[in-house]
Amino acid sequence: MAKEETKKNAEKNAQKNGKTSADETEKKKLALEVIERLKKEYPDADCTLDYNEAWKLLVSVRLAAQCTDARVNVVVQDLYAKFPDVEALADASVEEIEEIVRPCGLGHSKARDINACMKVLRDQYQGKVPDDFDALLKLPGVGRKSANLIMGDVFHKPAIVTDTHCIRLVNRIGLVDGIKEPAKVEKALWKIIPPEEGSDFCHRLVEHGRDVCTARTKPHCDVCCLQDICAKNGVAKLES
Repeated sequence: MAKEETKKNAEKNAQKNGKTSADETEKKKLALEVIERLKKEYPDADCTLDYNEAWKLLVSVRLAAQCTDARVNVVVQDLYAKFPDVEALADASVEEIEEIVRPCGLGHSKARDINACMKVLRDQYQGKVPDDFDALLKLPGVGRKSANLIMGDVFHKPAIVTDTHCIRLVNRIGLVDGIKEPAKVEKALWKIIPPEEGSDFCHRLVEHGRDVCTARTKPHCDVCCLQDICAKNGVAKLES
């Protein structure tokens, strides 16, 4: 009896694994087609946060939480005018930083994280941003999304940035199935997105999400470059 049960379980697992493998293969094909179409549609897609040094992107991405990139780009001008380098921000008080970054929202926590992060860069990395993913994750205020952005944009290493646009669009297109947690979406995408394409792919999703595949209004499927291959998951709800 036990042997029969074991055999049945083995057969079920084999069927499940076979289905999973086939599904992943189809998703890889879809991903490659989506990547190529978005490349043609948004050939110059890039990070929309302004920066000319790695540490500045660290600061901006922390300020961008629950704030628009456009506002961050304005606020950091005043921040860098007063604190022009890592050491200056590390030496500043949290209150001084907060006074400037308050328009980005969550001023105190963002100021605290920025100050603490700059202290670590100064004291442990000679003012430089580490090019190691795990080291980035240990910096105050830096999560997986921020670390991936730094790895991809600054160091040009494989990265997948699962921001709100990315999560919404890959679910709608059908590249992932009903996954909302950023880390789980990232894990699923690593299986189907070529590593060298990840960073640019995510930037293109941002532009596509803002211009065409919108969140709060009916998406503009009639002008979408993906309309014939997109699963359109959730679109019917927006149309009703």
